[in-house]
Amino acid sequence: MTAESTVPSPGAQPWDPGFPNLKLLSARAAGGFRFPLRRPPARPASPLPLLAADLFAALVGAVALDETARRPVLVAALVSGALLLRPHTARLVPAVLDELPAVCGRIAVAWLGLAALLAASAPERALSARTLLFGVALHAAAACAGRGAVHWRRRVALLRRPRTALVIGPAATAQRVAAALLRHPRCGVRPVGVVAERPDGHGGLPVLTSGEEVERALIQNGVRAVLTVDPSVRTGKGPLLRALAESGCTVWELDADSPSYEMRDQLAGFAVRRLDLGSRRRGSIGKRLLDVVVSGTLLMLVSPVLLGCALVLRRTDGPGVVFRQERTGRDGHPFTLLKFRTHRPVDEHEAATRWSVAGELRMSPFCRFLRQTSLDELLQLWNVLRGDMSLVGPRPERPYFVAQFSKAHPGYAARHRMRTGITGLAQIHGLRGDTSIEDRARFDNAYIDNWSLWQDICVLLRTAAALVRSTGS
Repeated sequence: MTAESTVPSPGAQPWDPGFPNLKLLSARAAGGFRFPLRRPPARPASPLPLLAADLFAALVGAVALDETARRPVLVAALVSGALLLRPHTARLVPAVLDELPAVCGRIAVAWLGLAALLAASAPERALSARTLLFGVALHAAAACAGRGAVHWRRRVALLRRPRTALVIGPAATAQRVAAALLRHPRCGVRPVGVVAERPDGHGGLPVLTSGEEVERALIQNGVRAVLTVDPSVRTGKGPLLRALAESGCTVWELDADSPSYEMRDQLAGFAVRRLDLGSRRRGSIGKRLLDVVVSGTLLMLVSPVLLGCALVLRRTDGPGVVFRQERTGRDGHPFTLLKFRTHRPVDEHEAATRWSVAGELRMSPFCRFLRQTSLDELLQLWNVLRGDMSLVGPRPERPYFVAQFSKAHPGYAARHRMRTGITGLAQIHGLRGDTSIEDRARFDNAYIDNWSLWQDICVLLRTAAALVRSTGS
């Protein structure tokens, strides 16, 4: 289950992230990935005002009914209102007209369901067509009026205190987008700076070219929104955007030149969509619970195997059967990884800098068997139980190689957004041993960006199946 990759060839040029001076927001030479500022994400708007508006609309609509039929319609109205609270788009500035079809549709369904229920349970109290139409119209009008009032108050508050934002991309394009947003204050976003590689020399908002300037803008202006104005920014500046997302900012992708069918929202006439780049996702408690339950259970089940391996290693290779090595974990924090010792390095320098011992001729047959079957990795279940690692995640690497790979490969440092793992998406795709670092970084970041508990279970099942035909590393 180890997952190493090719060492950068001598003379390979370090990766230039496109913002060479943004050192604070890109890979660190020794510590992996670091974020400029830790802030909780901005709170979403409270659903209580909309629920209150829906309850008021239900009360108004119930005027069309007699006393015995009012309670069911109130319940149905609240259910339909709760469904409307689910955001169908990530709108910066909501409007009642945007949700008018959904509001009227759910209200009509609620009333038709009520009419069917009354007709089935008490035919004498069945609603007439006139009563049904009057109730739907009254309920829909009240719901639209109530929700419109809530959205209007929120737009007024946003107009008075717009969300401060940074615009990232080529300086000329970013300045053009920022100027358009400033001309339309009703959009609720006020750009305060442009993040670019170099100024364009045409004036406009301040151009931030260093990590210190970006961090200062985040703190002094309370920046909570980031707009990327060029598709290459999302692909080539992943570490930068992830750092800003970790600092509590909401990241939006904006199409500055042509409309895109993939972007279903608009901001000052530009097509936009929200990017989900955060690493602290919902379900982290479930992931940790899965780690504890599975690792604890496996440790109990394989304890005889661990004891047997330790005894054979002690007899064939002498004392020191457990190998301890410093690895880089989540957010660049080091931890001590445990394995069965299958090779004895000459000194600490060799242990820290030698890439692979897969072809080592001095390795005993039993040690080679441990590596081929991945039994030498079983002790890492203790790392998982302690919380150093997870069952599924990017494989941890030594600090020496983390420094090299972070400079040479885009996105490698961003792997440290999540707790490292025994196995991962890269490993089940064959990226073990002496394989591509670039491919590993891509698979690891794809795993983090699309993480789900079910994906972890699938990776574990596929890893278990792969162990049957494992060739080791």
